[in-house]
Amino acid sequence: MNKIAVVAVGGNSLIVDEKKHSVEDQYKAIVTTAGHIADIAEKGYDVVITHGNGPQVGFILRRSEIANQVAGMHHVPLVSCGADTQGAIGYQIQQAMDNQFRARGIGKAAVTVVTQVVVDRDDPAFKNPGKPIGSFYKEEQVEAIKKENPDWAMMNDAGRGYRRVVASPRPKEIVELEMIKLLIRQGYCLIAVGGGGIPVVRREDGMLEGRDAVIDKDFASSLLASEIDADLLVISTGVPQVYVNYGKPEQKALERVTLSELKKYAKEGHFAPGSMLPKIEAIIQFMEKKFMEKGNAKTRRAVITNPESLGMAVDGKAGTHVRAD
Repeated sequence: MNKIAVVAVGGNSLIVDEKKHSVEDQYKAIVTTAGHIADIAEKGYDVVITHGNGPQVGFILRRSEIANQVAGMHHVPLVSCGADTQGAIGYQIQQAMDNQFRARGIGKAAVTVVTQVVVDRDDPAFKNPGKPIGSFYKEEQVEAIKKENPDWAMMNDAGRGYRRVVASPRPKEIVELEMIKLLIRQGYCLIAVGGGGIPVVRREDGMLEGRDAVIDKDFASSLLASEIDADLLVISTGVPQVYVNYGKPEQKALERVTLSELKKYAKEGHFAPGSMLPKIEAIIQFMEKKFMEKGNAKTRRAVITNPESLGMAVDGKAGTHVRAD
């Protein structure tokens, strides 16, 4: 069996800039990224692709709000927005990867698995929602919005206006895990846990029930990578490497770092909570677990880099590489 690489692609990396965020523009960006991911497949890895969906969910919510205001149509629940974006983004990645495989003569096909991820119904995040989503509102609009949507929590987002905030619970279980494992064994390129997965909870009777929440894509990717015994977790982001003392005169790029060194840097506060820190914590979570192959413990590898450096990063020629101590 080939080695397995989980490649996490950020939702913002699918949008080149503020002037290019149409569906067609997004597909062009995906085609470019698919070329870099295909470089990894060409090196003999079975690739599982995960992706963010923050901007795309925001677009759906905004269209829903406008449709409600103009035509009285119903709002789209956040949990459904997650499912919608998994299908739409997954379709584009799937098509782009299939085209890459055909062009390169690689005997593979891509398939998207709309994925549910179980979270703890008692996760503290549900009592203290803090993940902003959707449109900005003026202060004078807030009262009417809360009257129309009594279950919404609203907060001022860095002085830019008021936004709805939702919980961001930690992922606990991937519902479609066995299906994903089966498809990997059959040689498919998988797109899974898009946007962190659709948040669901298990009721007392064992049935699943959706929750309006946002699961961090990198934590979900880390969980998936661990559960499928991936050899490599690659987190694609907007920078070619991770830095310590970022933005300061003593700024330094990390090329190769041990797990203990990375934990030390995180503890010292080198990584911003809203951007790089979740990626670092996801990698630490992944690296701290070992898996068995033919009775022998194997260590995992992890890399952080930008999309255009993915192929070189797998060869150790770009990115920040994290190894076991």
